Amino acid sequence: MTMHFSVLASGSTGNAFFVETEDQSFLVDAGLSGKALEALFQDIGRDMSKLSGILVTHEHSDHIKGLGVVARKHKLPIYANAKTWSAMERSIGEISVEQKFTFEMEQVKTFGSLNIESFGVSHDAAEPMFYVFHHEDKKLVVITDTGYVSDRMKGIISNADAYVFESNHDVSMLRMGKYPWSIKRRILSDVGHVCNEDAALAMSEVAGDKTKRIYLAHLSLDNNMKDLARMSVEQTLKTKGIIVGEQFSLYDTDPKKPTELVTL
Repeated sequence: MTMHFSVLASGSTGNAFFVETEDQSFLVDAGLSGKALEALFQDIGRDMSKLSGILVTHEHSDHIKGLGVVARKHKLPIYANAKTWSAMERSIGEISVEQKFTFEMEQVKTFGSLNIESFGVSHDAAEPMFYVFHHEDKKLVVITDTGYVSDRMKGIISNADAYVFESNHDVSMLRMGKYPWSIKRRILSDVGHVCNEDAALAMSEVAGDKTKRIYLAHLSLDNNMKDLARMSVEQTLKTKGIIVGEQFSLYDTDPKKPTELVTL
């Protein structure tokens, strides 16, 4: 009995994550066009019409762009908390009552062999939350779009087998970049995004004996680079006595290409 997952797409241009067990499969967010999402599913050899449902983290467009289209096409259930439903309904179009489900923050829902736990993050959305997937003795965490990682979050996500972890920006690139100061201030705030170094500090506190894989996710297109993110995270972890490759490995994600479908 195993759990598989792939980061289908991750970045400021669109986000989607796939997880499955022997009897369940879910898409977390649908932040690309319906056509792009269908292509990503083909790339990993999976059929979107067979999904058990779609889990929504929050209403920003890079997380819900294709949500309405694919949900209507494949008649898929959508799970989101009440405030997120209210915030995104205009953007995703009409969804039948039979497809609308509420999944509130700090809940655990059981779908066959898969237990899914929701937890709140600090981001400038209506009520943003992410998910922990529990299957047998395996634990998988998805956490992006948060201005910081609180002690409460750390307690919930600690010692997972794998993480999809935000490493959004390099602070110097952001400060010197082309964005207006109002946007820079938002990104740097407690309701913005986690930078490379802060992500690594949080990783150093939550990674445990079980942790084997950490995926660097939601990289800014303008204010980060894969090599820079990896280098910054590795260097910061080293200051905490963690040598990447010994306890766990780091993996890149991409805004257009899925990661390998991995078995936990």
